[in-house]
Amino acid sequence: MILGLDVSTSITGASILNLKEEVLYCEAWKLQNKRHFPDLFAKAEEVKKLLTQLNSEHNIEEVYIESPLWISRGKSSAKTILTLARFNGIVGWIVKDVMGITPEFITATQARSAVGVGKRDKSVNIKQHILNFLLDNEPEFSYNITKHGNPVPGTYDRADSLIIAKAGVKCHLEKS
Repeated sequence: MILGLDVSTSITGASILNLKEEVLYCEAWKLQNKRHFPDLFAKAEEVKKLLTQLNSEHNIEEVYIESPLWISRGKSSAKTILTLARFNGIVGWIVKDVMGITPEFITATQARSAVGVGKRDKSVNIKQHILNFLLDNEPEFSYNITKHGNPVPGTYDRADSLIIAKAGVKCHLEKS
């Protein structure tokens, strides 16, 4: 089984697929509550707890983690990017510690290409493009919307982790 992670300090997406690309798990781990998770270490403890649980319930063979974004294009501050990179590294270490698996890091672009996410119309947000791709190609994927018609928080994270897991399956099969 392949675990794909889309790591973020607010919501981390986690998906598990078997080698037939059947979805066994696809969840968003919400870490933004400052009372419960006041710092990166509290968030890391929660991720460790959740990874330990997944490890006990599934025979995970490989773990793929989306590489953090290095070029901000003005959307994120340097501090935000550095914090994300730190947390990404912490989660990678937790995977190695809890599961005994050295995770592989893959960029979003590499993952999308591996699973066949085509070019998007520039009028469509990339996150919506990914949702549309999954709705068209993954019968197990669905999501709820808010009263304002937007995907509920965590939907994009789940979708991204699913794309990472699907790319992980492709990588695993190519190595075999």
